[in-house]
Amino acid sequence: MSGYRLHLLRHGEPVQPGLMLGRTDMAPTPEGIDQCLRQARGLDVDQLIASHLERCRLPAEAIGAEQDMTPALDPRWRELDFGDWDGRAAADLDAEALGRFWADPDTSPPPGGERWSDLVDRISAALSGLTPRPTLILTHGGPMRAALHLLCGFDMSQLWSFDLPYGALLSFQVWPGEQPSAQLTGLGR
Repeated sequence: MSGYRLHLLRHGEPVQPGLMLGRTDMAPTPEGIDQCLRQARGLDVDQLIASHLERCRLPAEAIGAEQDMTPALDPRWRELDFGDWDGRAAADLDAEALGRFWADPDTSPPPGGERWSDLVDRISAALSGLTPRPTLILTHGGPMRAALHLLCGFDMSQLWSFDLPYGALLSFQVWPGEQPSAQLTGLGR
């Protein structure tokens, strides 16, 4: 089996960058939508999926309009829920608690928030439910890192060793199966 192409595109810049945006629904800037449009041009995809949050949904709708596709909204591709930290700037949070979270987001989740393993389980289910055909998914940084963990076996230190800026594009060749595997074929900014 030759597998299929999977592209994960992080949403463009939100109207208030620099906040811990998990479940907080915030629109992207017009420039953020343009970032996503530029990244999606030239990708040969048969299906378009997006997190239901505005910062992913709006660029997905713009991409869909250009490519004559209707995006399917899937809330499993939403960002990690940052609980009490959601919508707040990192500088306004307890630095020690935030440090523990970045070091181990599973044993030190945000207060009232989601554990890393819960996000990984959610993304695992979303990946398993994909039809194996060329796909573009508009999502968030956390789900992209969870997909790298699931598909390529990256460990926690590897997942945080590189930047995934707004509008970042990860491209994979995925081989479906009981335990899907993938090769990362591109990282675009």
